[in-house]
Amino acid sequence: MPGLVLLLAGFLVPSVAMLFAPPDVSTSEIFARLGEMLKDPYDLEVIGRTVGLALVVTVICVFLGFPIAYWLARSRSRWSGVLLAVAIFPLMLSNVVRTFGWLVILGSKGALGQLLVSLGLVETAPQLLYTKVAIVLGLTQLFLPLAIISCYSAVAQVDPGLDDASRGLGASRIRTLWNIVIPLTMPGIVVAATLVFAGSVTAYTTPYLLGGSSQRMLSTQLFTYASTTVDWASASATALIMTVLVFLVSGLSSLMGRKGATS
Repeated sequence: MPGLVLLLAGFLVPSVAMLFAPPDVSTSEIFARLGEMLKDPYDLEVIGRTVGLALVVTVICVFLGFPIAYWLARSRSRWSGVLLAVAIFPLMLSNVVRTFGWLVILGSKGALGQLLVSLGLVETAPQLLYTKVAIVLGLTQLFLPLAIISCYSAVAQVDPGLDDASRGLGASRIRTLWNIVIPLTMPGIVVAATLVFAGSVTAYTTPYLLGGSSQRMLSTQLFTYASTTVDWASASATALIMTVLVFLVSGLSSLMGRKGATS
């Protein structure tokens, strides 16, 4: 009960107030602005860019995170714990610090551009900042540790003896992974995908610093409405869209996780 009261008073009530009762704005104005945004080509482009980049980041993180988690969970090396700590170490650093690292790498005079010039692949350093590629790289680095942790906990709960039994019956390593390990760890994979997608949709610092004004996402748009133009109706409508997207994906992920668990 104390935890429930804290959740209601500290999270749910302020969230509902932010979505439906911002300063000097009625609920009808919020829904009217929401309808306008769902018809405006610019706002639809921002929504599509946000969902598209979040899906790309989710796919990359799951496809990279699961093999790493599987290798760490099945490794018998005494260094496996150290390697796991290294894999999740970025979570201990500030998002701003990690994002500024990409500014150093992707800038016009950054390490990557200078490397391409020195190798003779290009004459001038390409513009990598303020592009979708920069946002994807930054968000992938940001949320890959979450995918690794979620997949690692799922793989660690699968008895390694099942792998040995499958291999003993003649199945290859890939077939064992595909037919046994992945179905049993599907709930963990779904959790990883949900966390990465929700984080990518709502992330602000990384899209703001790496995407700039040319690659607006819902989070940066929300910040502009709330802090620059002080348009609370648009800010609440944007927050509603982000909330619906997160809950929609969470619901679909929950259904997929249940099907994976029952199958």
